[in-house]
Amino acid sequence: MRIHVFQHVAFEGPGHIRSWATERGHAFSVTHFFDGQSLPARSAMDALIVLGGPMSVFDEAKYPWLADEKRFIKEAMDAGKPVLGICLGAQLLANALGAAVKPAPNKEIGWFPVSPTEESKALPWFHGLFADDPVVFHWHADKFEMPYGAINLASSDANKNQAFAVGDRLLALQFHVETTPEGVAALIENAKADIVPSHFVQDEPELVAGAQHAASPALCYRLLDVFLH
Repeated sequence: MRIHVFQHVAFEGPGHIRSWATERGHAFSVTHFFDGQSLPARSAMDALIVLGGPMSVFDEAKYPWLADEKRFIKEAMDAGKPVLGICLGAQLLANALGAAVKPAPNKEIGWFPVSPTEESKALPWFHGLFADDPVVFHWHADKFEMPYGAINLASSDANKNQAFAVGDRLLALQFHVETTPEGVAALIENAKADIVPSHFVQDEPELVAGAQHAASPALCYRLLDVFLH
């Protein structure tokens, strides 16, 4: 399988996704928007993964490439390509599907569990994967509303909309499964101003200590094995 990744900033990379693709023998390529790279041909990929970033889905004036990225995502979806969105990527999928993206009731930064919803039983592999309320990495201040026809898959104490699926080819995760310990360190270094401790924002020592969860790629690998089979 030819997997292509959209990366928005240098300090939020594909992490465990790259390792998974390498180990499974998939072709792997990345568009670095922060380096001014051009969009690929849709025919050159079999699946698209859209990563996170500190910008808003509406920041087109500051990041003109966002408009082209949105069009590409919609075209990939319409063409039936599997598309996985993570954090900002999930919000971009929601936006492409006509759903609202707006400030979340709680900024969420740190290591917190997510729980599968009752609705997620309609997608048994996802419900089973998250049945034990795994601790995952969060770093977001915005949230998506549920697109029409989507299954609301997961929630957390801070924000009820944590994941959705539309059919078997579109999956959006507000949280991160790809983050490595190095990725946590890079985010802390580059987005330190976001870390204002509150009930759902951990301080720097907690973020670093929680990176033990990022050392294991098991959840990321299992999710990708099923979604991109």
